[in-house]
Amino acid sequence: MKIKICGLNPTRDVQLCIDLKVNYLGFVFYKKSPRNTILSEIKKLSNYDKKESAFVAVTVDPSNEFIKKNLIGNFDFIQLHGSESNERVEEIKGMGFKIIKVIKVKEEKDIDNHKEFNNADIILFDTPGMEKSLEFPKDLIAQLPKGEKYALAGSISEDNVENINKLGVNFFDLSSSLENQLGYKDHHKIKNFINKINELKN
Repeated sequence: MKIKICGLNPTRDVQLCIDLKVNYLGFVFYKKSPRNTILSEIKKLSNYDKKESAFVAVTVDPSNEFIKKNLIGNFDFIQLHGSESNERVEEIKGMGFKIIKVIKVKEEKDIDNHKEFNNADIILFDTPGMEKSLEFPKDLIAQLPKGEKYALAGSISEDNVENINKLGVNFFDLSSSLENQLGYKDHHKIKNFINKINELKN
């Protein structure tokens, strides 16, 4: 199983996630978000020994200027939430990044949209709600493609991850369900979730 935790703070949350062997640590670059990363804090990420974890810049239609100024050298992956074409994905990959491409799913036919992004390293199926924490439709989870390349986001928590795993999902992306206060990760919730995942593995 793989875990990505999104909306992390470069100072407060990173060491805990590395110590818990979270696979992907996501940092949001979206000004409307309560989890938006302060650009001056990016350089703090270089202080960490990432070990097996990867740093992900979560973006919406990032410009080349923004990528070159802020992301190159600081992140392993760029997560694309916008209207990027397959050609744009290829262009960003050429800057030295691996790509997580988000596919927003409202109905079953939306799932097939992932096929046009065969050059993305990871496909993340999400609800159309951006950060509104909409629940992913249960009847569609079983229709998703299976494998390590495919991740799921949308109101995943310690309480429902076991049932979602039984539907064939092995790659989970979480954010708001690990918070008690909007935009602030609860370290106890993170630990409890990782403990639950470790139970499911054993």
